[in-house]
Order: sequence, then C-alpha cells, then structure tokens
Amino acid sequence: MSGVGAIILELEDAFQSGAADKRVDMLRRVTDLFVNGANAYTEEHVALFDDVIARLSRGIEAKVRTELSNRLAPVTNAPIGVLKALGSDDAIEVAAPVLTQSSRLGDGDLIEIIRTKSQNHLLAISTREHIGHVVTDALVERGDQQVVRTVARNSGAQFSDAGFGTLIQRSQQDDILAETVGLRRDLPADLFAKLLSEASAAVQQKLAAAHPEQGGDIRRILDGIAANATGAGDKKTRDYSAARIVVEALHASNTLDEGQVRNFAKHGKFEETAVALELLCGFPIDTIEQVFLGGKPDLILILAKANGFAWETTRHIMRLCPDSECWSELKSETYRSHFDKLQISTANRVIRFYKVRQTVAGKVQ
Repeated sequence: MSGVGAIILELEDAFQSGAADKRVDMLRRVTDLFVNGANAYTEEHVALFDDVIARLSRGIEAKVRTELSNRLAPVTNAPIGVLKALGSDDAIEVAAPVLTQSSRLGDGDLIEIIRTKSQNHLLAISTREHIGHVVTDALVERGDQQVVRTVARNSGAQFSDAGFGTLIQRSQQDDILAETVGLRRDLPADLFAKLLSEASAAVQQKLAAAHPEQGGDIRRILDGIAANATGAGDKKTRDYSAARIVVEALHASNTLDEGQVRNFAKHGKFEETAVALELLCGFPIDTIEQVFLGGKPDLILILAKANGFAWETTRHIMRLCPDSECWSELKSETYRSHFDKLQISTANRVIRFYKVRQTVAGKVQ
C-alpha cells in the first residue's frame, strides 16, 4: 500500500512509547493517508486502517477525537469500527459528526445508540439526511420533545404506521408537533383524520388552510368532530343510506370481499365498512355500530376472524373506532397476539352466542 511502509517504524514507536503527542501526530498522519486515498482502498485496506486508527485514538483527548470524527464522517468507506466508537462516544461533540453524516452506520448501530445514549445523541440522529422507519420508531419512542419535533420535520425520515401512531399520541399536548405531523405528505389519510380529530382548533384551522385540495374531506372530518362534541349524548344513528347503495350493489354482484372491506376501512369510510360487516356477519347495523362506538375491540377481532380476515384488514377496521385506545399502535402487538391465537371456530361460536343474546335482549351487552 503506497505510503504505508514509510511510517511503519514511526507507528511502532508511537504505540510503544505511549507519548500522547506522538500518538496524536501519528493519528493525524494516518488519517490524512486514509482520507486522501480512500477511493482506491479495498475493504482489506480499510480494515487495516481501522485497526491502526483505533489503537492510535484510544484514550486521546476529546478535542482530537472530535477532529477525527469530522474527518471520517463524510467518507463513504471510512473504518466502521472507528466510526462506531466515535458515534457512541459520550461526548456529543465527538459523536455528532458521525451520527449526522456517516452512511456507514447501520440501523442496528443507530438503534443501540438511541437506547443507550443521551438525548443530544438522539437529536443528532434525527437530523440525518435519510432515516429508515425502524430508526424513527425508536426515536419517537425514546426521544424528548425536541427530538420528536426534529425528526417529524425531517423530510428524509420514513415512518411506519406505528411511528405515526406514536407521533399522533405525543402531539395531543403539543400543537407544534401536531401541525408538523399533519403537514407531512406521507401521513396516511386515516391517520391524518385521527390527528385532525384530536388536534386543537388552532391546529385544525392551520391544517385545513395548508391542504386546500382536501378542503371537502377536512370539512367533513371537522363537521363530524363538532357533531360528536355537541351530540355525544344523543342516540341518533348515522346515515348509512348512501353507503348502503354502494355496498349492497357489491354484495349483490358477489364482489363484496375482504379486499373491499379493507379498502373501505383504510380510507376511513366508517359507514361503508359497517354496512359491509352487517352484510357479511348477519348482524343488524345498530349492533355493528355499537361494537365500534361502544369501544369493543375484542368483538372487532372476533368479527374479523369469523370472516377469515387477515390482521392487516383487521387493523384498519379497528382504527375506525373513535376511542383511541381501541387502535393505539402502542397496543397493536397485544391485539395482534390475541387475533393470531383466536381460532376461526371459536370466533364463530362467539358470533352465534352474541346473535342469540341479541335476539333475546335486543342488543349486545
């Protein structure tokens, strides 16, 4: 390797003498040698530099470690062992350049740092140019308000449904976060509706103004919120007439299936989903409505399982329940575990039991 042979003796002298100034000088020279020729080095060469730089940098002062971090962070094939050590450094000035820039750290490396290091470390990670949903899940779970707001503003961050669910939950007492999440173009429509329903009036107005192309949908959501707020105690049933025309036509043509139900639920179409379940399950619409509005997630699981629905379909159906506890992503795994364990035969027996009770008592208790 060009240039390496000339400094072998000096390296050995630096290692053996233990003199800090010699090691720092040698560290800078080796780092220069690597950075200047990085494009030409194989992984075997990089591994050699990894070992040498790691030995030279062990125990040196934070100022020099920070300098090293700034030099190596932008290099696409920088020594991975050294980068992991720098990114995990307790001193944020050392860790930040690697955490914000280095593409060499994998999701597992970043998640371990999120779990074990300071909020400043999390904040640095939240500004990365690209962040996968596995990492953002961890950030929004453990991060403080500044971290969560920062990653929510990051257009290069990807979020899972679980991550968005956590963001929405945390935005209930944070108007800035609620507005930020609501302005994300990748926020699914059903979760946007959920966010809007729980946001303050000021945030609702800002989001409505920011989405003029969705004015009709947003107005419908807001009207529904107002109706719920002023008429929570009345027993007036929803108007299912329009939904019934569409869904009964599908049923008559034998095309009402799980895919149709999932599509209705995924797009927040409560009435269409309820009518579809009425037709598929044989329950009257007021019973289906009571299952949702009465906050009965276990019955939703049973209805879905009895119809042979997959968990993905069931999850979307559960999100139509106005009680956030019924669809909260924080409880998603618990509900999924119940769903996976539930046998179709058991679900059908429960359905028959409830039909008998409904016939006798006129309602589901």
